[in-house]
Amino acid sequence: MALLLLLAAPLPLAAQALRVARVQYGGGGDWYGDERALETLFAYARQHSLLDLPEREDTVTLDDDRLFSYHVLYLVGHGNVEFSAAEARRLRQYLDGGGFLIVNDDYGLDVAIRREMKEVFPDQDFAELPTGHPVFSAHFAFPNGLPKIHEHDGRRPQAFGLTCAEQRLCVFYDYEADLGDGWNPPEVHHDPPDVREAALKMGVNLLAYAAMR
Repeated sequence: MALLLLLAAPLPLAAQALRVARVQYGGGGDWYGDERALETLFAYARQHSLLDLPEREDTVTLDDDRLFSYHVLYLVGHGNVEFSAAEARRLRQYLDGGGFLIVNDDYGLDVAIRREMKEVFPDQDFAELPTGHPVFSAHFAFPNGLPKIHEHDGRRPQAFGLTCAEQRLCVFYDYEADLGDGWNPPEVHHDPPDVREAALKMGVNLLAYAAMR
């Protein structure tokens, strides 16, 4: 029992750098998309904050016991996502134990991620975060909420969340914003400098929010 409790609790931040892993999921979606996005975000965060971050993220599946050693998980894609029943239970265990999941809709992910996260949290639906939520001021100020990075179909950007015990935000989902596009090196999507800067600053906020919990 003691070993299970140890595995279920992400490592304390005081013990080491903020550990981040990309989620490798089933269902055929491109979990590997925007390959250099987190690497670029980490470099920016190290330059503009006191966050202790690695050079690159790791990759982890939800059935890997290494899952519980990460402070932050990142899930991205365009298409389908599928969790097995066991994976959904383990993700809930990870999140209830103090973990934080960032979901980036790279366009076309919405239907699948809402369906699968309902298996993880059958008791709640994604709720839009108000502009006054602490995640929008964790390091940089975003008084108007989530910035728009990639146009997709022109809808307004929305930040959604799921909460764990004591209303702690444990899942952040950006929809119609595509922060990951702006985290890439400039030559990948050719976003204007101010747009990339907004994406990177919001990314730092997400990491800072995870680090403060």
